Amino acid sequence: MRLPRRELPARATTTRALALVAALLGATLLPATATATPSWQQYVVSPTSADVHPTRVLSTTGDVTNPNGLLGTGVTTLRRPAPTAKPTWPAATTAAASSFHAPNNGNDGQPRTYDPGNAIDGNTDTFWNDDTIAAYPDVLTITTPSAVTEPGLTLQFNADGVPQDFTVQAADGTTVATVAGNTKTQLAVPFTAPVTTTQFRVTVTRDQATDKGEFTRINEVWPGLVADPVTPSVVVDFGKVVVGYPVLRFTGASANHPGLRLAFSESTQFLGDRSDFSRSDFAGGPGTDQHAVPTGSSVWTDTKSCLPDGKVCADGLRGFRYVKISLDALAADAPDAQPSGQVDIDGVSLDYTGFLGSYTGWFESSDQQLNRYWYDAAYTNELVIDTFRPTDVEPRGADSPSLDGKLVLHDGAKRDRDPYVGDIAVSGLTTYLTHDAGIAARNVLADLADHQRVDGWIPPASINNYTLPLFDYPLWWVVSSWEYVLYTGDSGYGAKYYPNLVKALDGWYPSMTDAHGLLSRPSGYGDYAFISRDGEVTYYNALYVLGLQDAAQLAKSLGHNDDAARWTQRAQSVAAAVNTNLWDANSGAYLDVVGQTRHGQDGNSLAVLTGIADAGKASQALAHLAGTALPYGNPFFDNSSTVYAFTSYPEIDARFRTGRADSAIEEIKRLYGWMAGHDPGITDWEGIGAGGSLYEGAYTSAAHGWSTGVVPALTNDLLGVTPTTPGFATWTVTPHPGSVAWARGQLPTPHGPLSVSWQQVNGSVAVTVTAPPGTHGTVTLGGRTFNAGPGTHTFRP
Repeated sequence: MRLPRRELPARATTTRALALVAALLGATLLPATATATPSWQQYVVSPTSADVHPTRVLSTTGDVTNPNGLLGTGVTTLRRPAPTAKPTWPAATTAAASSFHAPNNGNDGQPRTYDPGNAIDGNTDTFWNDDTIAAYPDVLTITTPSAVTEPGLTLQFNADGVPQDFTVQAADGTTVATVAGNTKTQLAVPFTAPVTTTQFRVTVTRDQATDKGEFTRINEVWPGLVADPVTPSVVVDFGKVVVGYPVLRFTGASANHPGLRLAFSESTQFLGDRSDFSRSDFAGGPGTDQHAVPTGSSVWTDTKSCLPDGKVCADGLRGFRYVKISLDALAADAPDAQPSGQVDIDGVSLDYTGFLGSYTGWFESSDQQLNRYWYDAAYTNELVIDTFRPTDVEPRGADSPSLDGKLVLHDGAKRDRDPYVGDIAVSGLTTYLTHDAGIAARNVLADLADHQRVDGWIPPASINNYTLPLFDYPLWWVVSSWEYVLYTGDSGYGAKYYPNLVKALDGWYPSMTDAHGLLSRPSGYGDYAFISRDGEVTYYNALYVLGLQDAAQLAKSLGHNDDAARWTQRAQSVAAAVNTNLWDANSGAYLDVVGQTRHGQDGNSLAVLTGIADAGKASQALAHLAGTALPYGNPFFDNSSTVYAFTSYPEIDARFRTGRADSAIEEIKRLYGWMAGHDPGITDWEGIGAGGSLYEGAYTSAAHGWSTGVVPALTNDLLGVTPTTPGFATWTVTPHPGSVAWARGQLPTPHGPLSVSWQQVNGSVAVTVTAPPGTHGTVTLGGRTFNAGPGTHTFRP
């Protein structure tokens, strides 16, 4: 997402002369390199080893002794007596319902029925499921052969979404109980006085909305008030989102094979009896990981596994902040695991699988908030730099022998855990600027090119066996390929996969071009946001221009000058067509889609970055986007409440690049400040929804690499350092300080570190650059451009 800057003639001054000027002005120059104990390290939030431990106990329920033993201070004991037998309805009792779902094979592939009789059959594994999604009321009527007298009813619900608001009526229509705001999966509902009747009618008017649909699901209704022993549980907090394999150490357990169930969540909002997300959800899993604790001391590492008989299963690797550990067991896991007994635990930890390594690139400035956001994003990205393993990748056909065992850039820590090339357009930059791990991007880019379709289309990821039909992601592959070569100097990759690039740009995309010379998305394809926008779209065409510009740079670096010229000319033609067909003069912004009235952050930002928009249009477009501001960022459409850091990065980049540094900094603080200040904190979310919420509820990834654009924004734009030819053979420094008093940082290059520092003195910026051997570049200050070679140099306007 970066364009080369122009190089102009240059002039330099000595460090000694600049120091004299600074002294006269009462300023202190910053060192060009870090000190022996770099102050930037105070902002690092990454773990120092793969053995990660929780920071606190958040809560407990039931019979738990010494919960802090889980933190390594002794032994935590969970006890639970065996439950008593549940009451039953009289023989010949019947159940009827307002509707019920037709039988199917269920989420687990096993035949299931959903008729109302399941709610009184004594089997908690079966349930009544109504057949009117998100439509109410849903009514379950239980009729006994003769009058019964009950003090109340006890209801057990399905964890896929519980009834929240409902009433209970007797046969004569009298309302004997009202429930509002329920979140429990088992609820005893007392009556104000015992009720004698031949019928109980449960009328549901609101259910929890989950990814399984907003249905009423009642597993069991028992006569009377059932007081099961409270499930003993402990919630531990790891302090931030982590990723890896949970590890529990036991000193002993009762001989009845007591079970543990672990539920994970990135936020407390979705912390409950099932995880916020599990890969086995797609197969109808229980949403928890199960373990049968043996007697004696033992250590359990939560890996994807089941016992030999197929019971007591666990998903394995998790991305989470909180874990709820309960002494409980699934009914289907009996007799291998029992929901009672005693378990003694003397520690919980995590075998961390994210990237561990020293920072080869770093950033620091006078603004501590910006520093925190840079390192928070770097850590977010470390969580997704991981090995591709069949046991913990996206379960929907994403496993690939050509990726297995390789270091990759996944999209998220929790999900989808599949490397998407659009994400790499951001997370790749973050990687190159923080760690020596560029191979993670190369492995993905090469693999996707190796799966290129015969017509030139390149898949976005390995999901669905490389067939997910996204329209924009082949262009992100082009952009990401140039970024990879530009930052790493791996021209061997560029040469090897250059034919794939030609095939995409000269084959597939021309076949998608209409009479206006614009890309026009056909039906059947999606994009990063999975929204309906077929036809001529500013985002696709602005991205096309960026892809053509980047391809021309790669072609030039490989000596394919004819291709470079042809692609440059095509980029200019597409840019002209965008201005002719998609500019909305009335709103001062580019339309999202021809024939619609909305305007997209993605297309307008890229139009500014690529030069499609002249200075006048750029000013209007950025002003339009600023006019849509929300407390938690700028939305990706002017009629939307959804904010993506993925599409905000190009806007922030454009603001810096057009001389609007303060507005870029303000947007960074609004967006990244919101994520840092709201649970789970530190890590950067996949998307932000209405009111500043996790935009897809529990399903949202709260640690997503595509949201780490604050790293390149601050290093490339605010500090102002970018490569202009592969491997930083040439580079440019153009600070955009805004209100920031000083900044410094280091960029890793194949030639060695490139260090830059600058300080504002009465509105004038002084810059010191230490460049590695084999490189040279330019420094632009106050409208002047200076040449610089290897070694340390200081510049002033």
